[in-house]
Parts: sequence; structure tokens; C-alpha cells
Amino acid sequence: IAKSPFLILDHGRAATREDHAKLGRARYSDNSKYFVGKGFAVFVPTRIGYGVSGGPDIENSGGCRSKNYPPVYESTAQHTLQILAYARTLPFVDGERGIALGQSFGGTAAITIAAKNTPGVVAAVNFAGGGGGNPTDRPGDPCRPDQLRKLFADYGGTARIPTLWLYSENDKYFGKEHPQAWFKAFVAAGGKGEFVQLPAHGEDGHGSFTRNPAAWRPAFEAFLRRNGF
Repeated sequence: IAKSPFLILDHGRAATREDHAKLGRARYSDNSKYFVGKGFAVFVPTRIGYGVSGGPDIENSGGCRSKNYPPVYESTAQHTLQILAYARTLPFVDGERGIALGQSFGGTAAITIAAKNTPGVVAAVNFAGGGGGNPTDRPGDPCRPDQLRKLFADYGGTARIPTLWLYSENDKYFGKEHPQAWFKAFVAAGGKGEFVQLPAHGEDGHGSFTRNPAAWRPAFEAFLRRNGF
């Protein structure tokens, strides 16, 4: 049986608890088909606390002024590692070569995985990653961006695999400047990465991963080629 490299796609986190259940099952159908077309075996888990998985909200990082980000991203990363362990049991998956990829909250989780230098994960892709964003109440002004900057710096201190960061100019969750500062902190600490500033899209470019694929696919495909996919 021919084996395919894996791609684990982690979903984001809605701004309100009420919307978590509405997720149902995370699918990203169009994007998943695209990744399969690139030769990947794609895994899209619905994490604990969301949609069909249900359970406690273990990814709640606290109130806006008292955010504690590291434990929740560690929790997400551990979930992702469990998916990888499962993927490795499948005869059609090459468990020694694949990508961690995520959108929004899941994008940060992809960088968390990168910081672990997990065997088999050879690259990570962060689409609009961050935390504490609320496009309605605090557009472009996430909770405790300074903590996120430190978090990404800590990740950069240990991450040694290549990473790709993609953010829209008009991201209403995190704004334009914060993601650039987070990336700079990551690289300054030793992380390897490329930051791609995507164009504005609609009223809120945070969802460009699903709503404006033409903007990011060229950079993503170039990243794949550079890393042997």
C-alpha cells in the first residue's frame, strides 16, 4: 500500500461558549479536498468541548485581564499528538512525514506542536493564529497580546522545524500589528519561519483560510515545495 504524508488540521475557537456547540463536526470540506489533492492523508479532529465531541471547555484560558494561555495550547497540542498516534496505526499513512496545520486557535496549536519538534512532524502552518480575540467587542485588540508575544517567543526558543504564518491585513480578531510582533518574537528566539501578509478580505479577513483560498495557496504551495512535498 502506498503511504501518504499526514496533515492534521486543527479548528479554531468561537468567541462565545454558545457557539462552540454549533460547530457540529469540524470538516473544512473544501480545504480538506484540496489538501488530499496535494497527496496528504488529512485528519480534521473535533476537539473536546466543541460540537459533537462535547465535554468540558478545557480550552478556556480565563477572563480577558487574567489570561493564562500556555496550558490551553498545551492541551490542544496533546489532543493533536493523540491524533498523530492514531494516524500512525493506519496502513496508508506515512507517520514519519507530515504537517501540523491550524486555523485561528488551531493555528497557535500548530506552532505549539512545532515547538515540541515532534518526530514525524516536519513543518507547521499557522493560519491566523492567536488567542483572546473578539471581533465584535474588541476588534483587532485581543486579550493580553503581550502574553501571546511571550508564548510565541517561548515556542521559538525550542522550535526547529520550518513554519509558515499567514494573516490577513484586516483580521478583526488580532489586527495587523499583533501577529507581526508575535512572529518577530518567535524568530528572534530562534524559530524558523516565513510570515505572509494576506490582503484584506471582506469585512473581516480572519476567515481567509476558507473564504479566500486564492490568496494563500501560492505561498502554501511554495512552502510545500521547499519542504519536499
